[in-house]
Amino acid sequence: MTMDNKHDHTLDELLKDYPMPEAEAGFYDRALLNASREGTRRQRNRWMFTGFGSAVAAGVAVLLMIGLFSNSPDVPAPDSSIPGVTIALQQPRTINLMFGSKEALDNAMLTVTLPDGIELDGFPGQKEVTWETSLAAGKNMLPLTLVAVKPVSGEVFARLSHMDRQQTFQIHIDVGPSQSTPSTEKTS
Repeated sequence: MTMDNKHDHTLDELLKDYPMPEAEAGFYDRALLNASREGTRRQRNRWMFTGFGSAVAAGVAVLLMIGLFSNSPDVPAPDSSIPGVTIALQQPRTINLMFGSKEALDNAMLTVTLPDGIELDGFPGQKEVTWETSLAAGKNMLPLTLVAVKPVSGEVFARLSHMDRQQTFQIHIDVGPSQSTPSTEKTS
């Protein structure tokens, strides 16, 4: 008797002490029906992904061909659907991100990813800052104070994750020249 057969035999002997209840009427039919549905769904999804992948590949090929035969180096226009702000070099600027939630969310993770040359005030040199937060049902405002440390523009991404759901927000940051702002402090 090999070692595997010996373990199988021991397991069989132990399981004899635990009777297994009879399956309900129609259990096997439902199990087979559910298994066949899952297989059909996976097969359909596989073909959808294959079709989508082929369409993307064809689109990339067309773009490459257009790029090869194009004589003028046109600069693409910036995407106007991405909101943007201009901040001055070395001057903190607070921007407000609005997160909407249908229900209250506890233990949500918020990750802010910054481009080179833009920092989150209080976190110098960090390109990504993550923290846990809770959101109330409805609108939730997140103020972010940004500082431009280099005269470069870029995209700030804020990713909100909760359980298996995720939502990413994008904002374009342009860096303008430093501005002198009048003092608003009152002196006595």
